[in-house]
Amino acid sequence: MKRTTDPDVLLLQAVADPMRLSILRQLSAQGPVCACDFTDCCGIGQPTVSHHLRVLRTAGWVTSERQGTWIYYSLRPEAVARFRELAGSDGGIYGGADLRRGLR
Repeated sequence: MKRTTDPDVLLLQAVADPMRLSILRQLSAQGPVCACDFTDCCGIGQPTVSHHLRVLRTAGWVTSERQGTWIYYSLRPEAVARFRELAGSDGGIYGGADLRRGLR
């Protein structure tokens, strides 16, 4: 199967994984989060966290900022807005629910 480069497909594929959804929920609730803090909340090792964060970054869900030796991740408002558009502003698949509320 050929890999897609469609940004909408990548956005939806990235959020379809339960671990990545958990990461997005934490970012939605807390704002910027250090990469090291995801291992505690998610019960997974650093290599797995790094993989999921890379997928989310590639799909456009998160941005990262280095502060000293730490990397902090933030939810991109543009991704949330695009997700809302894809879900349909007239109810769509989430019945018009607010994504930030839905991710918690």
